[in-house]
Parts: sequence; structure tokens; C-alpha cells
Amino acid sequence: MPEPTKKEENEVLAPAPAPAPEEPNKEKEAGTAPAKEPNKEKEAGTAPAKEPNKEKEAGTSPGKEWSIGESPAGEEQDKQNANSQLSTLFVEKPQGGSVKVGENITFIAKVQAEDLLRKPTIKWFKGKWMDLASKAGKHLQLKETFERHSRVYTFEMQIIKAKENYAGNYRCEVTYKDKFDSCSFDLEVHESTGTTPNIDIRSAFKRSGEGQDDAGELDFSGLLKRREVKQQEEQPEVDVWELLKNAKPSEYEKIAFQYGITDLRGMLKRLKRMRRVEKKSAAFARILDPAYQVDKGGRVRFVVELADPKLEVKWYKNGQEIRPSTKYIFEHKGCERIMFINNCVLTDDSEYYVTAGDEKCSTELFVREPPVMVTKQLEDTKAYCGERVELECEVSEDDANVKWFKNGEEIIPGPKSRYHIKVEGKKHILVIEGATKADTAEYSVMTTGGQSSAKLSVDLKPLKILTPLTDQTVNLGKEICLKCEVSENITGKWTKNGLPVQESDRLKIVHKGRIHKLVIANALVEDEGDYVFTPDAYSVTLPAKVHVIDPPKINLDGLGDDNTVTVIAGNKLRLEIPISGEPPPKAIWSRADKAIMEGSGRIRAENYPDSTTLVIDIAEKDDSGVYHINLKNEAGEAHASIKIKVVDIPDPPVAPNVTDVGDDWCVVTWEPPVYDGGSPILGYFIERKKKQSSRWMRLNFDLCKETIFEPKKMIEGVAYEVRIFAVNAVGISKPSMPSKPFVPLAVTSPPTLLTVDSVTDTTVTMKWRPPDQIGAAGLDGYVLEYCFEGTDDWIVANTELIEKTKFTITGLPTDSRIFVRVKAVNAAGASEPKYYSQPILVKEIIEPPKIRIPRHLKQTYIRRVGEAINLVIPFQGKPRPELIWTKDGAPIDKNQINIRNSETDTIVFIRKAERSHSGKYDLQVKVEKFVETASIDIRVIDRPGPPQLVKIEDVWGENVALSWTPPRDDGNTAITGYTIQKADKKSMEWFTVIEHYHRTSATITELVIGNEYYFRVFAENMCGLSEDATMTKESAVIAKDGKIYKNPVYEDFDFTEAPMFTQPLVNTYAVAGYNATLNCSVRGNPKPKITWMKNKVAIKDDPRYRMFSNQGVCTLEIRKPSPYDGGTYCCQAVNDLGTVEIECKLEVKVIYQGVNSPGQPVFLEGQQQVLQVHIPLDISSFCSIPLT
Repeated sequence: MPEPTKKEENEVLAPAPAPAPEEPNKEKEAGTAPAKEPNKEKEAGTAPAKEPNKEKEAGTSPGKEWSIGESPAGEEQDKQNANSQLSTLFVEKPQGGSVKVGENITFIAKVQAEDLLRKPTIKWFKGKWMDLASKAGKHLQLKETFERHSRVYTFEMQIIKAKENYAGNYRCEVTYKDKFDSCSFDLEVHESTGTTPNIDIRSAFKRSGEGQDDAGELDFSGLLKRREVKQQEEQPEVDVWELLKNAKPSEYEKIAFQYGITDLRGMLKRLKRMRRVEKKSAAFARILDPAYQVDKGGRVRFVVELADPKLEVKWYKNGQEIRPSTKYIFEHKGCERIMFINNCVLTDDSEYYVTAGDEKCSTELFVREPPVMVTKQLEDTKAYCGERVELECEVSEDDANVKWFKNGEEIIPGPKSRYHIKVEGKKHILVIEGATKADTAEYSVMTTGGQSSAKLSVDLKPLKILTPLTDQTVNLGKEICLKCEVSENITGKWTKNGLPVQESDRLKIVHKGRIHKLVIANALVEDEGDYVFTPDAYSVTLPAKVHVIDPPKINLDGLGDDNTVTVIAGNKLRLEIPISGEPPPKAIWSRADKAIMEGSGRIRAENYPDSTTLVIDIAEKDDSGVYHINLKNEAGEAHASIKIKVVDIPDPPVAPNVTDVGDDWCVVTWEPPVYDGGSPILGYFIERKKKQSSRWMRLNFDLCKETIFEPKKMIEGVAYEVRIFAVNAVGISKPSMPSKPFVPLAVTSPPTLLTVDSVTDTTVTMKWRPPDQIGAAGLDGYVLEYCFEGTDDWIVANTELIEKTKFTITGLPTDSRIFVRVKAVNAAGASEPKYYSQPILVKEIIEPPKIRIPRHLKQTYIRRVGEAINLVIPFQGKPRPELIWTKDGAPIDKNQINIRNSETDTIVFIRKAERSHSGKYDLQVKVEKFVETASIDIRVIDRPGPPQLVKIEDVWGENVALSWTPPRDDGNTAITGYTIQKADKKSMEWFTVIEHYHRTSATITELVIGNEYYFRVFAENMCGLSEDATMTKESAVIAKDGKIYKNPVYEDFDFTEAPMFTQPLVNTYAVAGYNATLNCSVRGNPKPKITWMKNKVAIKDDPRYRMFSNQGVCTLEIRKPSPYDGGTYCCQAVNDLGTVEIECKLEVKVIYQGVNSPGQPVFLEGQQQVLQVHIPLDISSFCSIPLT
């Protein structure tokens, strides 16, 4: 369908006999609307019922002013074009270029981002409106990068494997907020043969099928799809634009169907722009027409008339100013400004506008090509198979775009296709290489202005046999070659015994021109048969027979180097020897020149086509010897010899001897058997059983190569017997006679964990644990021995065996040193002794008492009413200490509190705690004159009572101010908050208003006007809410009439505060070599400055100290202290309001030989006085803070 046009004076556009074709780029630009614009589709879609309203909004007649394409409103377009002149974002614009068909080309645009806060938006267009972002795919790729150093965005558009119809005008637009810039550039695509296909402009509005194989292409090939070729009738040129402008909206679909317009949405969008109201211009007395149309190679004239002839006029094409040249000619005639475009080409199809002062007017130019006619028709042709066929026609234009069809389907030539198309000026030739019967069809050619068709008939040539196949006889393994020659170069099929022959690595089928060969390398017996070659498409056959022969052969590969066969006596031997030969040979077996006949004897022969077999039913020792095989057929003879050896199992060994016995093991020896069965002895199997049992158990699964073995894992005190089996290659012998019975037996292992239980001036009490392994002999008792230091005379402490694991050695001299050992005794004897590791001093030791308060009891121990209290406090001291418990200085009532004491700990147990159990519990541990005390704070808490009084302080508007006093009973713990509830007087249903509220006054808001409310308050501590709540005595009425509320005047609160320690320093013990920390907490405003001092001297820049302060908690860390670091430490806090100090004492203890009590004498080993101290070391007990 031709584009709408406006005819001028002095310019005549002759109508074409057929619909004018459009440039493929135009088809792409005005093709299928992008699928990403459903809203726009609704605006200008196929809903004709809504179009009249839009036409009313336009407010103009359809035939007066119109524009083409989908673009913004006129004012917005003017703003964008103005911005493109004022603001420049590009630092490098894409430049036009040319490329050959099938090659790649890249266009680059760069934008300076130094003044931009985010990435600009860039769009690539082809022509005037086609956005290429939706066309990205295998032929188009869009990339973007950002260089951080130079702050430049680089945008690339790469066209891959360009086609002829990719040529045209392109545009790049970049926007950032209110800035806009654009640039146009041209792409030329060159090819030596063929021209750009011509397509009807109505195809620009036919969709190309999204999601199909051609998705992602830069063109729309809706008119190039396969279709049946029909003779086109010449029709007069119809201006569809005029029809749409003058038609009713209800007739749009009918017109689109009648003239083949499938993209009605795109047509309606362009029609909408035609009906746009143009503002009256002050600069132009007459503006450009909405659109112009011109034939390719023609001349077009643009005319505007100015209201003021002094205004400067500039002409633009796609935003780029047009300069005068031989192509563009400018004329001035009074107030008229005229621009001529000579020799119009497809790239001139674009948008043009002219500016005069601050105003502009625009138009669109459509360039079309004249239709191509067929001047010389195709002719019917006949040919033979295999010939080269050429179908020729001529058209009215050189290098015109021509489509070839076969039976209505388009012919697409390719590198592997037999169809080739030659173009010689106006002559177009379809070449078919190697024509076949399948090429018989009706062929047609189509141009934009006509078509022609002709029939092609392909027949077979008469076939003659020049060289027939011949019969062949070949030896096995040789090559078979069957060859024939026919008069025509045609293909054929080979068959063997009526079945098709398949090619393989050994069998090759060769076809060179008229000669056909079947070559078989390394002929096999299976290759024998009847072969036939049948030419394709002919009923002629060429037969031949192949016969394969082979001399006899004996295959002895599986018998080894000496051809020896071993058989076990009593077994059946069936020796099968593979043989070969064609025809099958005859086999004869013999032994000692005596033939072995075929039959039913114990030794016989059996013959088969591919093997011969020697059978011995029950092998005997006398059957050993050499056997001979003789083969014979018409192709030759073969001979071979085989040695047969008959073997048996060995005799059993003699009865074994048991030479040595242990707790669970013994040593067994034996002699080899007298007869080895004709095969060397490989090893022995050993079995054992209990004497009273009949079940034998094998002891080794791997053969024992020696004649000695050591059985293990036997049960002590149980009698066993052993027997032996001999093994050779044939099998296992019968068992030997069993050995004499024997019983394993052993002493116990030494006792374990020998320790000192107690020491007095004349006695030493030792205790130990039983042996880990006692054995079957059991344990009769223990023997305790000792010797004095410096002697080796061991003295038995107990005259009789003792069964207990504790014994006291009496009658020892005071201050002497003794060594102690203990032995376990059973029926097998005494075990190895267990020694005490060091000498024991015979002298009673007094160990001062120590109380090990658990860490969780060093702070206040809190429990709820009704919970159980179970406190375990370990202590140490010797002799057994005396314990005294008191509560708040008074003895504990044992009827309410249970106290249980042991040698190492004391337990305080209360089954159900009550608040009366709260208090300070003191523990006193006393050993003779040494006393140790400790205190534990126990607090039993309960839920609090309700607040004492709840009052309504004020009522105004929708608000009520409440206040209350804390409860008398806080549950023995701090009040953590309050819960406030409200209830309407009508329903008296309570609803929670505020939870976990810390103050004693609150304001309740958002109450319903006209209602009357009561309020109640619960107290809350860590145990929960109080059981009861205190309710207001009077109610609060929310009056409907407003009440003026006067805001109370509050004075600014003074948050300044002098420094004050909330947690003091405490006296601390530290162990030398382990880090110690001192902690306290301070508050104050402004934030106080913290200074640490030791013995009144400030600590500064000392690497042994580290100081921390976090959220008011001050910490001084002393790294690996020594006794020198002990002393008085002080923490000082200073701000503008005052100074405060706090002190503590640090004592550093040093451990000597396990004694760590300060002030006590310590005797090192080697001195005259020796003090034996046995104290479990628990370093953490010396510090009231964790050690790291």
C-alpha cells in the first residue's frame, strides 16, 4: 500500500501499476509493535468503539493535518529537540560506516558522567521510531561499561553477520533528568551480487511472528515466508491513509482486512498523530505538509512560508542540521523557503523539520521503489537424472530482488544445497546440480511486480552393463574385490544372500563414476555367499559367488608353553581343542602309536566342525602321558602333542606336639606328610576344639608355610586339642590325629591405682583397685610389702592374704620414709607388683581448711517462693573439719533447713523455699586452731502486692491523667514496671492500655468521647504481675464538649552529676603468672576522666597494664603479675563537678610444691625439715574474678 502523500504544484508523482514496495528498514521500523507496551496497545489498539472520543479530543478534521509514527505530543517533541541543541551529553558520538554482508560492525557512544549522580538512559533506534532494545539477539548485541578513573560511560551497539536489509539510518538518544542529546548515523551494507529486497510498504504493518526462528533479527520478513505463488493482478493505487482518515472508527478493521494490514495498532497510532491539533504559529504563515512521498531516484520539494522574511531558517534531518550541497538545494522566494532533495535514495526516508526563531515545523518523507516486472518468462524443460539444469528469466531492473519457488515453496540456496542462483544484470538463472526425479516439479519466479512459472521433467537414461561381476575363490584372510561397470554414473545397492551389505572397517563400498566395487579385507568364512549389485532406479541385477577356503590349524594357546594338562585323580577330563579349516578337517587322536577311537569307552575322542575333544571319564595315575592330534583336509595337514598329568591330594601329617602353654596361647609343631600327592605342599591349616566338644574351629584362613604355629585367644582353665591339615595344588588332605589335651592358665595383672589413704605418726594406710585382668584362675587375695628408704629388704605387711583393697601398715617409726608395693595372688602365682611412685613420710599432716565457694554463689542467690534450694559447698582440710552454719548470726533451725555434711562438702537443702528463708548464711570450717569462714546471700522472692492508691489526676478532651503509689510489698525484689488497664462502665470489660510502664504516673489517650471509664493498675517484678490490681475509686467521664487544656510548664531537667562509683573495687587475690583484672563502675555527667594508681602513683605507659572503659565499667588488667605487683590500687574519676576515688588491695600468691597459703613455712626437697602436703590444686579458687 503506498504511503499517504500531499501533492504540490510543479511536482507530479506518477502512480505505480502495483503497490509500491518499501525499504526493508521501513518494514522493520513500522513492523510489529513491541510486546512490552500493552498500555499503548490499549490506547491505539483495535478497539474502534473508543476512537470517536479520541477524535473529539483531537478537535480537528482528519484530512487537514497529520503526522506519522509513534512519538510524544508535539510540544514534548519540541522540548526534546530543543534540549538536543542546548545540552550536550556525548563526548564521543557514533559515526556512520559501511560493512559487507556477513561481517560485523560496532558503533560506540561515550557519555561523560563527572556531573551525573546516576547512570544516564540510552536508547538505540533504527529509522524514526523502532527501538532496538527489543530486537537484541543473535544479530544485535547492546553493551555498556563504566571507566571509574575517567568517569566515562561507554555504550556499544554491535551488529553481527550483517544483511543487506540492515542498511539505513540509525539514531542514538541519551537522557539524564532534564538533559537530552541525540545523534544520527548511517549504515551501508555492500554485496557483489544481489540487491536489497523490495517489500510492499503494507508489509511494514504485518507482524513477523514473535518467538519464532527469526526473532532477534533486524528486519520483518512477513512477506518472504513460504506461500503459494499466485498470479497477481494489477490494481490501481489506493491511499489507505486517506481511507482511514475519512472512515468511521467502526470501519477500521474492515479496511485493514481488505488491504492486508495486520498491524492495525501501529496504523491507528500514526493516524492519531495526523489528527493532532497544530498550534497557530507566529513565525510560519504556512508550515510543511505532514508527509511527502517520492519514488526512488526522484526529486522532492519542501516549502514553508514565513510570517517575517527576516527570520533565519535552518533545515534538519533526524536532529542533524542539513548543509547546502548538490543533493540538498535551498531557494528563497519572498517569504517562501524551499529545500529540494535530489536523487532520493532509501536512506533519505526519515523525519525532517525546519526552525525559524524559536519555532519549528516537521514532516516525514517516504521513499519507495518502482515495482520489478518479469520481461522474459520461464520455459518448460526436460532433462535426464544427473544432468545440470538451468531455468532462466529476465526482469525489468538490474540486480533486482527475485524469489524462486518449487511447487509453491520458496527455494533457499545454501552451501550444501544443489540449488544455486546466478544473477547477470537483468537475467536470473536457477541452477540445479545433479538433477534427480525428485526435482520434477513446477518452478516459479516472483518479483514485486509480477511472476512466471514453468514445469521441469527429469527422467532416467537407458542403462548398459559394461563389466559384469565374476565368481571368486579366495583363501581365508586374503582380500575379496567384486567389481562392475555400468554406462551411467548412478548409485546402487549391494546385497549378500538377499540381505543388504553394511559398510564397516573391514568392508568398504566404493563408487567412482560408473565403476562400483565391494572390497572385503581379511576374508572370513562368513564372507562366503551370493553377492548381487542392483543399480538404483533400474531393475537390472549383477550377481557373483564368493568361495573361501582355509588349511587346517590347531589352536593350543590356552594350554601354556609346554602343552601340559593337569587333572585330579578320580575326576573326569574333557579336553576340547579348537581347530579351524575350510572345509572342516578330520581329527585323529593317538597315544603310544595307538589310535583312540570314537565310541563309548573310558578314554574316547569326539569330533566337531570347529573343535576336537579327548574324554577321560575317571582319571587314574596310569593315564598320565603324551597324546597326539592329527588334522587333515583338502587344503593340507596339521599335527600337535599334549601332555596329560594326573595328580591327587597329599597324605595327612602326623599328630602335632604342644611345646609351650600361656594364659590364652600355646605353641604347636608338626612334621610334613610322607606323600605330597604329586604336587608340592603349599601350606597347612590348623584347627582346635575343646576336649569335651566335637566342634573343630579353624585358626588360620591364610596358609601357614612353616611347621610351627601359635594359637591364641583361648579360654583359661579349659582343655583343648589341636590337629593339622596339609594343602597342595589339588586340595586339602585328611586331618592328622589330634594332639594331647592341654589347659591354658596365667597369673592376674598387677593391681591398679595404689594411693595413700592416711598417715599417722606410726601407721600408713594404703588403698588400691583390683587388677584389670584376673583370668580363669580367679583372685585369692593381695600381699602388701614395704621397705625403708635406703634398703632393698621388702617386708610383708600382712602375714595372710587379704581380700580387701585397703590395709594399714602399723608399727612404723616416726619420721621414717618407706616404699610400698602390692601384689595380686591366684592359683598361678603372684602377679607383677604395683609400686607407689615416691617414698612416704611417716608423720601426721595437718591440712588447713579451705572453702571452695562455687562461682554462682559468690553473688546473691535468688529463688522464687515454692522452689527447692540445694546448695553444695565443697571444702578441704585434715583431720576431718568441724562445720558450723549460722543464719543472720543465729543458729539454723534444722526443722526448716536440712544440713548434710560429708568429708569433702556440705549441703544446704530446702524443699520449698519461703520468703522467711532469705538472709545471710555463714559457714565456719574449723580444723584444730585453723578456721575458714564464708558467707552466702539467699533471697527468696515472690510476686508483688498491688499499688497502694490509684487516682485520676485530670481529665481533658480524650485524655485521662493517672497517678499511683508503689505497693507496700515489692515481693522482696525491685518493681520492674506496671500494667495499666481500662474498662467502660457499661460493660466493665478490662483492656490493657500500657504494659511494663516504669513511672508512677501516666496519661491514657484516645478514649471514646461520651464514655465513662474505670482504671486499674498491676505491679510487676521479675516474678510477674501482682495477683490483684488497685482500681480507681471514681470514674472518668469523657465529656462531649471540649475542654481547654493548659499545658503544664516543665523546667529543664539538669542532667549534670558529679562522678560516683556504683560498683566498688573489691580486695582480690591473684596467682603469680596468671592475668588478673580489677573492675568497678562509675557514672557522672559530663563523662568523668578515669585514672588508675598503684600505691598513690599514677599508672602510665606501662606495658604490663591494660585499661578499659566501656559503658561506665572500668577495668584494669595486670598481665602475669608477680609478688612485686601486689599493693593498693586506686581508681580516680574526675569531671567538672568533683573528684571521687576508690581503693582495693591486690595480693599475689606464689605456689611452692603444691602449697599456696601465704605466711606458712615451705620446705623444699633436700632440706632437713620436709613437709608433705597433699592438696588438690584449683587455681580459680584464689581469685574472685575469672582468670584468663
